Amino acid sequence: MATQQTKSQDELTSARALVTKQPDIAIKKAENEEQEDEEQIEEAAVVVPPDSGWAWVVMVASFLCCTVIDGIVFCSPLIQQQLMAEFHVSKAYVSFVSSLLSGCYLMAGPFVSALANRFGFRAVTITGAIFAGICFGLSYFATSVEFLFIIYGVLGGIGFCMVYIPAVVIIGFYFEKWRALATGVAMCGSGVGTFVFAPLTKTMLETGWRHTLAIQGIIVMSCALFGLAFRPIQPITLSATNEEAGDEQEKSKLNGHGNTVAPTPQLHQAAFTKPLPEGRFAYSMPNSAHNTYMGASQRNHYPTAQEIFKGMNLERRPSGTAAGSKGTELKALRKSQPTTPNGDPQQLTFNLHKELTTVGENEEEAENDNLLETDAKSVTIQARRHTVSGRRPQDLAKRAAAAAAGNDGHHGQATSSSRPMYRDDIFFSGSLTRIPQYQSQTSLAYHMSVTRLPTKQDMLQDRQKGCRICPEAVRRTLATMLDTSLLKSASFMCLAVSGFLTMMGFFVPFSFVQDRAVHAGMTQDQGTAILSAIGLVNTFARIVCGSISSFPAVKPLWLNNFALTAGGVATIFSGVVINTTSQWIFALFFGVCIACFSALRSLIAVELIGLEKLTNAYGFLMLFQGLAATFGTPIAGALYEATQSYDMAFYFAGGLILLSAFLCYPLTYVARWEQGRNEKITPLPAA
Repeated sequence: MATQQTKSQDELTSARALVTKQPDIAIKKAENEEQEDEEQIEEAAVVVPPDSGWAWVVMVASFLCCTVIDGIVFCSPLIQQQLMAEFHVSKAYVSFVSSLLSGCYLMAGPFVSALANRFGFRAVTITGAIFAGICFGLSYFATSVEFLFIIYGVLGGIGFCMVYIPAVVIIGFYFEKWRALATGVAMCGSGVGTFVFAPLTKTMLETGWRHTLAIQGIIVMSCALFGLAFRPIQPITLSATNEEAGDEQEKSKLNGHGNTVAPTPQLHQAAFTKPLPEGRFAYSMPNSAHNTYMGASQRNHYPTAQEIFKGMNLERRPSGTAAGSKGTELKALRKSQPTTPNGDPQQLTFNLHKELTTVGENEEEAENDNLLETDAKSVTIQARRHTVSGRRPQDLAKRAAAAAAGNDGHHGQATSSSRPMYRDDIFFSGSLTRIPQYQSQTSLAYHMSVTRLPTKQDMLQDRQKGCRICPEAVRRTLATMLDTSLLKSASFMCLAVSGFLTMMGFFVPFSFVQDRAVHAGMTQDQGTAILSAIGLVNTFARIVCGSISSFPAVKPLWLNNFALTAGGVATIFSGVVINTTSQWIFALFFGVCIACFSALRSLIAVELIGLEKLTNAYGFLMLFQGLAATFGTPIAGALYEATQSYDMAFYFAGGLILLSAFLCYPLTYVARWEQGRNEKITPLPAA
């Protein structure tokens, strides 16, 4: 009996001990998982634009894509007369053929951006060109206008967007110093396309609209060849490991006092190796460690590379690499890390100095040129931190060797380039000198501050084979571009409504200016020449507008307001006297208007809501403008049908453009009021 009682007590004691250990086991497991996640945040891929070499080829390819796509879009209304005669439909109804093409070409922007983020610029451009060419070819067999609505308008517009968005966005991916110039040249394709395709379409229409669409389909497929130039850029990889050994002389030099110091984390340039795989700097969202300090209100915030690599002061100096190499050497100095009363390390801030050593501007530019030759060779930069990685240096050497061989030792997958839509400035088309973040940091520091890192799920899906319906890279891009919280901003809504009104009248002159000229007694050739003149003025105005907006003293909003006001007034009064001189004057003002409107949208958005919200703003602006383009021209056609006069159509278009300018006049004051209101609402941090 005593033996059984003793046995029961032992079992009870063991059970209690097991229960007591369960929380400890759970805590240790959670700590291990957290440590594992923390170790995974040890590498970050940052794309630094090359600004030279293959970048200029990309610019030319982008120019040619814009020439083909915008040229066909702006000249698509020229086929309306033959469609009306064959299918016996009204002008308002047939206008949907071209308006759906231009509307879907804009509205599909956020979705195409998501695809480009997942599959790359090259694949999306080639697929879009082939798809749009097939749609134009199928339009040859159209038996009704409704058939053209779907195949030519909706599907063809989506295919055009798949070419246009990569062609526009990739300029910002390849250019830094020359971004404004390169964007201006590439966007000139819009005006050149109008100038070229207006007489070309008129000539092709002599053989019928069906043959015209078939030939245009072949021309569109040529964009697949241009898209081959959109090759991805291998990113610079920032990795965090533990540095256990180093050159004592170098340490003394870094210390600055001649004393030997403890091993310090440092950034150095490997000898032009391929970047380490991105998968090992991934993190989890929303359960990552970053959400601990972001708070519930910022739960969907994706950290930048700069936020990951905190507590480092980067020093840029001439390279001390092997003989014959032209690279640069980047050193990171970490001060003594302060601790809390509990002995835990405090969170350090990331401070990138603009210039810590005696490096002149010319030397720094040459240094950038050598570092940024990523089209020919890619660079690996490794940042060593004691608190992140527990791997030994020899493990790092093995991983670097595996990366140099073009694969990951863990997964055997080739490395991939950084996600383009994870950059805050990807849609910014102006000079980077207008961005405060760019002026206050070094080039590398700026790119780290605008590059948001992929999640662990994102990188896992990138390594796995197979097809996913909606991968993380697509979902995240759509969630960012269509974040409805931006609609609560009064300044952004004013800008969005202004863009909506502008696009309602944007395509009306392209649809009716030739018909009005012929109706007033001018010849077909003279009417087509007006359309070409708008494209010609648009070409030069984009270059001039981009150059003027690069000066800090010039306010893009003021330039936009002036251009819209002049364009709206010119459109309203363009029908008072209809002759060659008056119509060319109208083409001058309207061409300047649409050039400034297209070139300054991103600059105005950054000034109003900040660079970090630009991608979100661009997504909604494309939706607003695409919706307006879909219905603007048919409404103008209905006004013509009701009055049998082209004047009402131009009054409608000019009035909307003028109203959009009036909405932009108080934008500066609205933005200031909104900023002051937000500062009052934001609670003070707890002591």
